[in-house]
Amino acid sequence: MAELLYRLGRASARRAGTVIALWLALMLAAGAAFALFSGELEDSFSIPGTPTDQVNQRLKDEFSGMGGGMGTVVYQSEDGRALTQTQREEIADRVERAAEVEGVQDVVDPFATEEERDEQRELLADGRAQFQEGKAEAEAAGVLDQVAETLDSEEERLERGEALLEMSSGIVMVSEDESTALVTVAFTDSQEEVSQQTRDAVISVFADDPVPGATVDFADDISMELPGLVSKAEVIGVVVAGIVLVVMLGTLIGAGLPILTALIGVGIATLIAMSLSGVLEIATVTPILGLMLGLAVGIDYALFIINRHRRQLKEGVDPAESIGLANGTAGNAVVFAGATVLIALLGLNLTGIGFLGLMGSIGAIAITVAVLIAVTLVPALLSLVGGKILSRRERGRLSGENGDGKAAGARHGGGAAPMSNLGALGRAAVAIVLLGVIALPALDLRTGMPDGSSQPVDSTQYRAYTAIAENFGDGQNGPLLVTADLPGGPDEESAEANAERYQYEVAHAISILGDVAAVAPIGVSENGTLAIFQVIPVDGPSSESTEELVHTLRGMEPIHGTAPLGVAGMASGNIDISETLSDALPTYLSVVVGLSLVILLLVFRSIFVPVVATLGFILSYFAALGGVVAVYQWGWLGGLIGLENPGPVLNFLPTLLVGILFGLAMDYMLFIGTGMREAYVHGTPARLAVVRGFRAGRAVVTAAAIIMISVFGGFVFSEMMMISSVGFALAFGVLIDAFVVRMLLIPAVMHLAGDAAWWLPRWLERILPDIDVEGSALERGHASVSEPEAEVGGSWVEVPEEGAEAASGGRG
Repeated sequence: MAELLYRLGRASARRAGTVIALWLALMLAAGAAFALFSGELEDSFSIPGTPTDQVNQRLKDEFSGMGGGMGTVVYQSEDGRALTQTQREEIADRVERAAEVEGVQDVVDPFATEEERDEQRELLADGRAQFQEGKAEAEAAGVLDQVAETLDSEEERLERGEALLEMSSGIVMVSEDESTALVTVAFTDSQEEVSQQTRDAVISVFADDPVPGATVDFADDISMELPGLVSKAEVIGVVVAGIVLVVMLGTLIGAGLPILTALIGVGIATLIAMSLSGVLEIATVTPILGLMLGLAVGIDYALFIINRHRRQLKEGVDPAESIGLANGTAGNAVVFAGATVLIALLGLNLTGIGFLGLMGSIGAIAITVAVLIAVTLVPALLSLVGGKILSRRERGRLSGENGDGKAAGARHGGGAAPMSNLGALGRAAVAIVLLGVIALPALDLRTGMPDGSSQPVDSTQYRAYTAIAENFGDGQNGPLLVTADLPGGPDEESAEANAERYQYEVAHAISILGDVAAVAPIGVSENGTLAIFQVIPVDGPSSESTEELVHTLRGMEPIHGTAPLGVAGMASGNIDISETLSDALPTYLSVVVGLSLVILLLVFRSIFVPVVATLGFILSYFAALGGVVAVYQWGWLGGLIGLENPGPVLNFLPTLLVGILFGLAMDYMLFIGTGMREAYVHGTPARLAVVRGFRAGRAVVTAAAIIMISVFGGFVFSEMMMISSVGFALAFGVLIDAFVVRMLLIPAVMHLAGDAAWWLPRWLERILPDIDVEGSALERGHASVSEPEAEVGGSWVEVPEEGAEAASGGRG
């Protein structure tokens, strides 16, 4: 691979114009595909086969017009007083117009609904009065005993009706002070299948023609503002990355190249991803995830090659030869590092969860483009830039007295000394305790989907959520749809009579639950075997009590001999998705851990190194998860990022974090650990090799980590909490893994292990392929690196004449 990349780098440098033209053509082709084939992005997530999905499918089969998505429109008077009759008529007019929108099944007028409820109360009151009057007449006529059975049956029906009306009293469409009204929109398609065009058409009916003296807002079940791909915070992150590059490389041209190539890469990858939205159900967050990953790794991968090229130029290597060598050595490491991220992301498809696998696949496209650009476009641009990749001072020094082919400062490894055993124990203890403390909040992890309360405070979704909670109760933001199987009857008349009685029994069993605010029967199927109820929880859709209520309802069988209750609705659907993802996480984590052990075994040809490196990844993963829980679930420091209402952690974040953080952690382990291994196989004592390898790789790993933290950190300030939490998790995870695990814990543990760190059974050594990640064999095969010196992970280490021979075989 190293030799192939060497040739590719030299060819790209010789034909720089062609390479640049090819990448520009690819960008134009991706842009054309986007213009021709892009479709709508999805603002919701679904997993077929969940209990909620099964209930929805049954409702579609049993009830005409049922099983579709719902949306809520909130009207409020501007002065806080009761909505006037004129305003009510204006709202009713817009309800009628919205009902005519294609894709809308029905729109409920809140005021007409409340009038119907009042009529029901009057009818029940009249019925009670007539019953009392009839009973009195029967008693006066002396026939009370003869009609007692009929009277008892009638009284029982009245009591059931009165009880049902009382149970449903908490389900209202107009607030008690009549200043707020809820318009309910029923769509023909399921919640996740409602098109953005249909939603926009409904919103325009209410928003484009406002009711004088009233405000209108839309809940997140109908309105989902698509996030912009680029925001000010993300630009700031790129600027910070640029500053780091300038400090490290010392030249604006050197700093600009990684950013330029990364932007080209994410542009192509994002256009490709968006062009697939016409045939695939891609969530709004998916292209942003690809952009986030592509930008971060694109800058880092280009940096690795440019940094290697710069160092070789300062050592007097011919520019053309240096580009090839940089591509064959650092580029080889880039390809391997990219492959680990790629495999981990594609592994998300193993979870069997469609939208998560698609996220991984889109992220894999971004990684693939970043790697290809690093090993082709970067060498081409380096050839055009020439010596300007070095600063004036560096060029002057190279052509002056130190231009003998080796930079005077390059031999920074010679005076290194191993750390003490006590110091190593102290470092390892500090790192493990720190990681353990940070990971503690992960024990309290709750997952879910963001609701209106987590939206920006100036958004229509947040205003709608708040208005509903204040005027109707938190539970009104997440109503549940409950189904109950009924025994039916031998004929239609008895089935109808039984259904009325069974409806009451089911409603009563639900109403006495502590977390239920109200329950109301909606309807019964034609054959009288399935009843539907609307249930309003006491708390909001993302609360623990609502989650427990869903499980309680699904475990109930109010009518013995029938099936347990079924539950649907947005809150129920989100709970099902979260639980499905949580169930898939251990399996996926096991796959990634196994993959980590195999990859590291191949690279480091050691038993000890893969084990400690993988354990380090597990520690950094749970520490990152602990940070997310502390900020987004507990609300610690939430005000700094605009988090007003903490809640459950995004349900697919823990699984997504496994794949991405694993790949990035392997990158850092690669650039820290291979330097140690190269020093060791060239004859350096094991503990001294740890120091030399660490010193050789720490600068580039530090810069790479800061760049990734800056890019990911920019997304923390996104208005969408799901994007913000993903950005935070990745930024914090990189911070922990790079600086605590790779640069504090791993060197300490490697020192304590000594020679045992590189032990490998002979039988295993014989069957393992020799993967030369850093291209040491390539360096030895080219005259630009002379003996008896050999480059070790970025530092020059003196080795004896016989050491060069040992380098090719070395010690295990």
